[in-house]
Amino acid sequence: MKPVEVVIVGCGGRGNAYGNFAVNYPQEMKVVAIADPLEMRRDMMRKAHNLPADRCFKSYEELYAKGQLCDALINGTMDRHHLASTLGALKTGYNVLLEKPIASTPEDCVTLVRASEEANKILMICHTMRYCPFAYEHRRIMDSGRLGEIITIEHKENVAYWHMAHSFVRGNWRNSIESSPMILQKCCHDMDYLYWMIGRKAVRMMSYGSLTHFRRDRVGPEIPERCTDGCPIEADCPYSALKAYASPDASMAGWVSHSPAFVHDGTMEGKLKALREGPFGRCVFRCDNDVVDHMVIAAEFEGGLTLAFTMHGHSHDNVRTMRYSGTKGTLRAHMDENELTIHDYATGREETIKPGHGAGGHGGGDYGVTREFIRAMKDRSYKPLTNVIDSLESHFMAFAAEESRVTGKQIDMAEYRARFQKKVAAKAGR
Repeated sequence: MKPVEVVIVGCGGRGNAYGNFAVNYPQEMKVVAIADPLEMRRDMMRKAHNLPADRCFKSYEELYAKGQLCDALINGTMDRHHLASTLGALKTGYNVLLEKPIASTPEDCVTLVRASEEANKILMICHTMRYCPFAYEHRRIMDSGRLGEIITIEHKENVAYWHMAHSFVRGNWRNSIESSPMILQKCCHDMDYLYWMIGRKAVRMMSYGSLTHFRRDRVGPEIPERCTDGCPIEADCPYSALKAYASPDASMAGWVSHSPAFVHDGTMEGKLKALREGPFGRCVFRCDNDVVDHMVIAAEFEGGLTLAFTMHGHSHDNVRTMRYSGTKGTLRAHMDENELTIHDYATGREETIKPGHGAGGHGGGDYGVTREFIRAMKDRSYKPLTNVIDSLESHFMAFAAEESRVTGKQIDMAEYRARFQKKVAAKAGR
């Protein structure tokens, strides 16, 4: 069988993560066209997939103007572009694998779901957490009944301090107006994972959190705007941009390889120039960030199951940890160590399982979700592990948590879902 042909819109980190599947598995997927406004990123992907110049477009509008080039499209654009770029793709005739989140507002998420249904096209969201050996094993344990009825869950998204500084203080997702709330951008993965494992909808949610540390009032006037401006504490600061991006052993150099804000000539002076002029050289206490750096959620699900969820950006390691407490046993899980431990109440015995990692990023999730999309394209009767209706529920959970955090009110989830479904229906004149 011929490989499924795809076009890729958005040639940054995520577009490349999914596009690289075609490099490693050419018998399954072939990239036939790309679109990105930045020549640097177009050129990198053009070379990776050996594309002719006339199949490399400066915008998705330019791409769509050529008509439908194949059946499938991977959308790796930034959050605020998801609505327009995906509506255009569906209208052109493409089936779409869309990077999370679906969109930046609840209304836009519902709009895209309805548009995919009306176009009778696949719209699949890149919830990569479902598609790795760790998740498959966790799901198998849940289905086995070894834990009995799950009564309560503790789930922590421990965002490492360096990841927080890079992505949510200096980087693309620092500002909720320009991108989306952190609980959506970072944790719609977690909400989807929880919804999949629990198998029931949330009934009510309450949330608390704030931006506490990465603020201007946390340092004195002696601290300059940039790490390159002679900061008196730079040598001892864990957030030093010089150490992260421009030192000989720069820990974050790979994280800016696709960023137009860190283009340089490869020399140390070029890197320093990028830090002096671009966003990644800013002091973490002098940025225009507004997303939270810590947040907790308390939720109740159908059947009375309760959830305690924590997200924070002050961790020494970048890992999700979980505890599922049931009537027959407890499951403790540590994604970074790729380890699940079951404690059986009846026998007192513990079993530790290490599922292994799949190929590709996110423990195999990047290639896993891409392969699932390709399989759905080859066999339209195939039901993927996730669908856009499930993804919408996880997004509602994240948006509701943010609304609760901002307003201080408990969210009734049935009312919340109905509110936005009605808004979109009213706009459509239904």
